[in-house]
Amino acid sequence: MKQEIDPNNTSRAQAFELWMKSPMPMVTLTKTFDVTRLRIVSRRRDIKFNLLLCWCIGKAASMMDEFYLLPEKGLLFKYDRLAINVIVNNVAAGINSCDIPYTDDLEKFSYEYMVLTQSASTSCQSSFVDDAMVIGTSAMTATELDCIVNQYTDQFCNPMVMWGRYRKGWLRTTLPISFQFHHVQMDGGHAARFLANLQNEIDKL
Repeated sequence: MKQEIDPNNTSRAQAFELWMKSPMPMVTLTKTFDVTRLRIVSRRRDIKFNLLLCWCIGKAASMMDEFYLLPEKGLLFKYDRLAINVIVNNVAAGINSCDIPYTDDLEKFSYEYMVLTQSASTSCQSSFVDDAMVIGTSAMTATELDCIVNQYTDQFCNPMVMWGRYRKGWLRTTLPISFQFHHVQMDGGHAARFLANLQNEIDKL
């Protein structure tokens, strides 16, 4: 469910006043993750690496109240559930957008991820979840990337998590991940805590 709320009744009141009208309100943090465990689980359980990472992103975000808030068109909205957006390559050599409802149940999330992304790929149709706070993702795995910066605009205010190809080493596999967020939604400290939570969820797989 999506509902408009009064910023003054939230912990983001000052941030709303400071950043809602900023022409470039987005902030990007980048952290290099140890994804050794993620890669091992992906191979052993035959689950796509990016699927597992998307689930870990949802799990880490679901523990923070800030992820359920979204500044949009001068207003502040609150949601009661999350979704993870993925970009899908389709059969027409284009791309489509696909929202996957987040659930703590990895098996259910995996099933919906596979069904919805396959449908988007074959039908060339995007699918959206309108009543969930959507966390965007973008996996550009054609090459290794150190950092990714998305559009710094108030036209797209949702948080965005982006990465390239992981890097295999002798003892561990690493992956730089960029996290972009709207300054009204959270501060740098919140974003840093999310990234720490994400590493913890990867390690717990």
